[in-house]
Amino acid sequence: MRVLLDECLPRRLKRELPGHDARTAPEMGWASKRNGELLRLAEREFDVFLTADRRLQHQQNLASFDVAVIVLIARSNRLDDLRPLMNAVRESLSIAKRGEALVLEAPKS
Repeated sequence: MRVLLDECLPRRLKRELPGHDARTAPEMGWASKRNGELLRLAEREFDVFLTADRRLQHQQNLASFDVAVIVLIARSNRLDDLRPLMNAVRESLSIAKRGEALVLEAPKS
């Protein structure tokens, strides 16, 4: 599975996706792209777009993009706060649907 990590996520998060081809937006040369443009680029080369941008699904018509979106909601975008969500992310990669957002929220502590 090819996974693109949004630039708002720590690049080390891709280490939590063994067995998948995970890249970051900056690695692809797509840093500072606006969401719509980034999703257009992502749909050409990736199966899933991973982000912490809670507004993305409300600002973009995801049905018009041929890429699945997984939104991570945690206390912060720090690796330690996101890591507890990664089991759910790995389980969700195969069921995430293109053109839709799947929201995964960390338990409140």
